[in-house]
Amino acid sequence: MKTICQLCFHHCRLEEGEIGFCGARIGKQDKVRSLNYGKVTALALDPIEKKPLRRFHSGSMILSVGSFGCNLRCPFCQNHSISMAGREGEEPLDRRQVVLSPEELAERAKELEDRGNLGIAYTYNEPLVGYEFVLDAAEMVRRQGLLNVLVTNGTVNGSYWRQLLPLIDAANIDLKGFSQEWYGRLGGDLECVKRNIVLAAEACHLEVTTLLIPGENDSREEIEALSRWLAAVDRNIPLHLSRFFPQYRMTDRPPTPVDRIHELAEVAGEHLNYVYRGNC
Repeated sequence: MKTICQLCFHHCRLEEGEIGFCGARIGKQDKVRSLNYGKVTALALDPIEKKPLRRFHSGSMILSVGSFGCNLRCPFCQNHSISMAGREGEEPLDRRQVVLSPEELAERAKELEDRGNLGIAYTYNEPLVGYEFVLDAAEMVRRQGLLNVLVTNGTVNGSYWRQLLPLIDAANIDLKGFSQEWYGRLGGDLECVKRNIVLAAEACHLEVTTLLIPGENDSREEIEALSRWLAAVDRNIPLHLSRFFPQYRMTDRPPTPVDRIHELAEVAGEHLNYVYRGNC
């Protein structure tokens, strides 16, 4: 019997023992279970600005945690060694991970409070493919009086998103571009991300990041449409326009020209109050 995963729009139909598209969920005993619950592949105390969040507790630090798995297939992924771990030519992570309970993670965050730590940022891979752990950890972090930050591609079904948002204090959502054709090539769904941006803007501090890839999503027309739409949600949402560098499976083009970042930031700035130029 196949079990359908409801977490994201892929709705993977999983046989017993079959792993979903994200690499982090498995069909087991007629249920969908998490494979990466508590399995930590990256843990670091980072400046909040690296998430990136520029208008949320500037100058503070946050304990950033990552696991493995992702429900997109971005050929430019900066963290492919963990997002694609054990798949598509990437090495497994068995020797590069530790297991932490939600309580243990929250306690580590609390111990770092005297170093300026605000709480936990769920990041590095796509954290929401490990939804159950993020939900449980966020509850423990709140009990410690700390903050929860989420860095996500925003590709999660609405009921799960609405359940999690009351525990999230700030989010940065990757808006990969503004055409479904581009999103389709990445294995994603633009309308799903747009819906979740609207919901997040109503629930927590929100910033948005778009990585500008030459010849793909960096036309004036696309950034004009993206920034107009985002301004219609709230013109005070900060937009980060980040510079692409060749890596992973996209090494066939040069980095985004710095002048192009500045040009498109001016386009976005005609509609949004806060536009930031990343890696320039």
